[in-house]
Amino acid sequence: MNGQTPPTLEKLARQALLRDEALAISALEKLPWTLFPALFKDAFNGRHSRIVKAMVAAWPFPCLPVGSLMKTPNLKTFQAVLDGVDMHLKREFHPGEQLQVLDLRNVQHEFWNIWTGREDGACLAETVDERPVVKDLPRYALRRRHLKVVTDLCLRLRLNEEQACFLQWVQQRKDFLQLHCINMKIWTAPVCTVKEILNVFHPGRIEELELNLAWNVSKLARFAPCLGEMRSLRKLSLKNEDQSTFRLAYRIVDTERISKAFAQFSKLHCLQHLSIDDIYFLKDHMKHILRSLKTRLETLSINNCEMSMSDLKYFPLSRSLRQLKHLDFRGTEFLTSCLQPLGILLENVAGTLKSLDFQRCNMDDSQLTDLIPVLSKCSQLTKVNFSYNDFSTPVLKDLLHHTANLTKMSEEHYPASLQCYNASGIIDENRYAQLCQELMDILVAVRNPCRIFFCTNACHVCDENCDPEECSENEECCVFHLELCSCWQ
Repeated sequence: MNGQTPPTLEKLARQALLRDEALAISALEKLPWTLFPALFKDAFNGRHSRIVKAMVAAWPFPCLPVGSLMKTPNLKTFQAVLDGVDMHLKREFHPGEQLQVLDLRNVQHEFWNIWTGREDGACLAETVDERPVVKDLPRYALRRRHLKVVTDLCLRLRLNEEQACFLQWVQQRKDFLQLHCINMKIWTAPVCTVKEILNVFHPGRIEELELNLAWNVSKLARFAPCLGEMRSLRKLSLKNEDQSTFRLAYRIVDTERISKAFAQFSKLHCLQHLSIDDIYFLKDHMKHILRSLKTRLETLSINNCEMSMSDLKYFPLSRSLRQLKHLDFRGTEFLTSCLQPLGILLENVAGTLKSLDFQRCNMDDSQLTDLIPVLSKCSQLTKVNFSYNDFSTPVLKDLLHHTANLTKMSEEHYPASLQCYNASGIIDENRYAQLCQELMDILVAVRNPCRIFFCTNACHVCDENCDPEECSENEECCVFHLELCSCWQ
């Protein structure tokens, strides 16, 4: 005996049906509804496309979360699902037996846990009148005669077979469907293509949008009206996919067009998370964004941009930034020695801010000094990152004296101080280890740091930028967790 549990009678019955396609299809009318989910899952995973098509047509539940089964895309099986939906929409059905929601998102779904998680057949004793309501229909309630299709889309310049098939299908049937794209990501596509997609998926039903395009002022102005229609948008990310030439190619910007484009932000009444990355024309125009925001943001991320003093002064004035939880300026260069406006902003959000990121901002002592006094008031901070900036040892010590009382801190990244480098800009190993230990002692005197890193700008031994997460697995840390980079050992 091998000790394995023998298959149940139910499982053996499903296997027998899958071996006889004609029998399986003909038996669907008399098949107990409680057997549908497990049989469908077996048929779908086994790519029995004709059985899948017939089962979708006869589906007895209000929701079909097939997306969670699509781990490995298969065009034939996916087409069978769509064909089955067409058949289902055409058939005569009774109230309570109408398929209301087709969920194509690749996410875990409670439905399958409820109906396929048990092999003992305990649910078979329930009658049709005792059918429980599927719990995963929170916002999926659908008006009659329309099928709600819920999906996420990740589109590049060239669609894959399943995406092309799906977009053609919904385009031809959009008058009979309610299309909800929860999370849409688009890379390297012309604005006209983006607009065509939005003509299929109603902008007002998109909740998360990431656009990674070769942005310029003209493209933003053309897209902005579409953005203004996204009344349900909670998360917006605008990224520039062409980072090599934009700073040279564009020097003069049209302020009026930028102002009108960013004014569309005022229509985003659900926006909570805003990310802007490598948009060259943001400089001197942050006021247009901050003035237009009407909601309280949880996350503001502005990466790889340039910020003037005229930009910074609007941050503490914005009511939308009064309850920030995450503030991220990675790679953004501040074109002023005075960061007092950001210090005021930090004071405004001292009771809510959880993460703060100034990595690779080319900051110096004078800029950091404007932020240090208020950091000790940010009592909710769990993560800070100041790595790859140019700070002296006295200023770093002052910084750590102010963050030492932050007991919720779980991860900290600081740069190795300027005094750790010799005149040639190469790290002095002994001085580096000594200064890191002095900085650690400041924190250890008050609290026990969880994960703390002191990062050099580059490893001059292996001639690579150091990644503190990869350099060591030791949990006691300075830079690379109180150990020098392994190439120095």
